[in-house]
Amino acid sequence: MKKPLVIIFMFIGIFLAPHYVFAGGAYTYDILPGQTPSDKKPIIGVTLPYTIKDGETLLDVAKDLRLGYSEVVNANPEVDPWIPPGGAEIILPTEYILPEVIGEGIVINLPEMRLYYFFKAGSIRMVRIFSIGIGREGFGTPPGNYKITAKVKDPVWHVPESARKEDPEMPRFVPPGPENPLGGYWLQLSIKGYGIHGTNKPYGVGRRVSRGCIRMYQEDIESLFDSVKIGTKIVILNSPIKVALKSGDVFLEVHKNINGDTKGLLKAAISIIKKKGLLRLVDIDLLKQVVKDAKGLPVAITKTH
Repeated sequence: MKKPLVIIFMFIGIFLAPHYVFAGGAYTYDILPGQTPSDKKPIIGVTLPYTIKDGETLLDVAKDLRLGYSEVVNANPEVDPWIPPGGAEIILPTEYILPEVIGEGIVINLPEMRLYYFFKAGSIRMVRIFSIGIGREGFGTPPGNYKITAKVKDPVWHVPESARKEDPEMPRFVPPGPENPLGGYWLQLSIKGYGIHGTNKPYGVGRRVSRGCIRMYQEDIESLFDSVKIGTKIVILNSPIKVALKSGDVFLEVHKNINGDTKGLLKAAISIIKKKGLLRLVDIDLLKQVVKDAKGLPVAITKTH
């Protein structure tokens, strides 16, 4: 099922948007030298249709295409994630408003459960986008500014005491291998006990399942591990609202809060749009609907008259 999708992405990359390519689950874009969210390309990517196979769940779709489970479910609220009808067409959430923080390094936005890796290829600034899993309730991933302090291949998992209290039968450490929940790679953050790593449970990507660390698909963490250096800057955000101006239209991208609700998002969206001086252009009823839906997709909310 992967090959047809890759062909679709290649087709679009060649004929519609030559500055980005689908790279086996990660999405890579040329964002132009000096690019900022208010410049000419604040929105990157395109949404694509996908046809559900018989017996396939949205969890399967997310894993097979290396997208996050929650982002696929939120983009398709009318579809039962566990028993979607075969032949149903869904939307793949592969269009994004760039986060406000742009520079070389890593930006993680917790509500959208995505990691943005900004880098240079020669003189061209690029970004790669990965789906991630984050900390579960009681083990939140802390927002802030950090950096990578160590890179470890085939890490040993030193089981936290909190985990051993929950399950006294757990060992004190787990060696590298299929039972190791860190997968094959570990990027240590400059905050004790937190890192970016792989996983032996890929269905957890796009969900709140970790003890605060950032989980990635094995193929994605391997790519990121090879690309980043010790000292790479990391910014972790809690930004459920993203706004962009493109070709005179105001676009709004709304994600549910980390706890899964939409409380306070309408007020936050209006405040952000107002600070950008764009409120006069906005259809307020449409803005309210986009916030209520919280599909995680960029939607134009400009007045039509």
